[in-house]
Amino acid sequence: MTPPAPSPILQSTLVRPVPAGSFAIGLGLTNECNLACSFCYRDPVRVDRVSLEQVRSAMASLPVRSVNLGTGENGMHPQFHEILAFLRTLPVKLTITSNGHSAALLADDELRAFHDVEFSLDYPSQLEQDSQRGSGNWTLIHQQAERCMRVGIPVTFIAVMMKANYLRLADVARVAKRYQAPLRVNVYQSVRSDLYALSYQEYWDGFRALFAETDVIAIGEPLVRAMAGLPPRVGGCGVSTVRVTPRASTQPCVYWPGVGEPLSLLLSLGSGVVETSSFVEARTIPEVCHSCAYLQSCYGGCAGRRRLQNALHQPDFYCPIVRGEVQHLEVSMAPARELPKGESACTTIVMARD
Repeated sequence: MTPPAPSPILQSTLVRPVPAGSFAIGLGLTNECNLACSFCYRDPVRVDRVSLEQVRSAMASLPVRSVNLGTGENGMHPQFHEILAFLRTLPVKLTITSNGHSAALLADDELRAFHDVEFSLDYPSQLEQDSQRGSGNWTLIHQQAERCMRVGIPVTFIAVMMKANYLRLADVARVAKRYQAPLRVNVYQSVRSDLYALSYQEYWDGFRALFAETDVIAIGEPLVRAMAGLPPRVGGCGVSTVRVTPRASTQPCVYWPGVGEPLSLLLSLGSGVVETSSFVEARTIPEVCHSCAYLQSCYGGCAGRRRLQNALHQPDFYCPIVRGEVQHLEVSMAPARELPKGESACTTIVMARD
């Protein structure tokens, strides 16, 4: 089936090219969760799940290099173990993002299916973590991280940079370092509320404080990558990532607004899904950015954030250039480390210094 052509509006706009290659799939088996964090992007109003057969079909539709199980707490899916058994038969790098609950449900042999296990940790103290996420969460995360180390599974911790913690993420990275683990940082996106959204100054102060006490493994956050002087990235949203949601739909980014296109479209188009409207939108570059010296590193900033703010054709809210500023960031690079999420999202991965 021939992929549908982009709309005339998108055809007249500069769009980032798509290199040939394999894909990183973000697979949300369910939006169910045992916690109810106020800053989470998942839909808490309804319960959605993809079936084992839908997972089989999605994996057969694309050349896939890595799969991350995210969105909700995947262990709450009634077919979690069966789906994992299927995924581990495939030649892909498998990761999971969890608050500890899903990891605790797995036998040691099942844990070994994962290339990396990510635990959500947003604060450097038990009181703060449990106050935000729920009593006992701090202890559960540490128990499961220790267990992963015992069975030889690498661990990553993931934090949301938001108004409540943006100056303290280096402290979180030091907690992660206890397990020789990096910290992966995602900027808060206003999917459900802007209560935790960073101001322009908080955004830049947060990254500057983080880099002052950590070494960088990877930077996918476009503006930060540009201001750190790093070369153009490979991959990213709308290019080589596909999100399969619990509603059995596809999106170019986990934060992309709307329900998404039906999974059947991915099954019929395969790799051609990147030429559908939402994926083309995710690669769209605002006109004012075309002549910017940082274009190849930034591509207009985070498209998901611009789309959420109904400002797709405007520069990223956090762009300093359109404000007549340059936010030079001094970064110290860590030794290279293979992390499947490093090139698949607008994320930043650091390691605390000794």
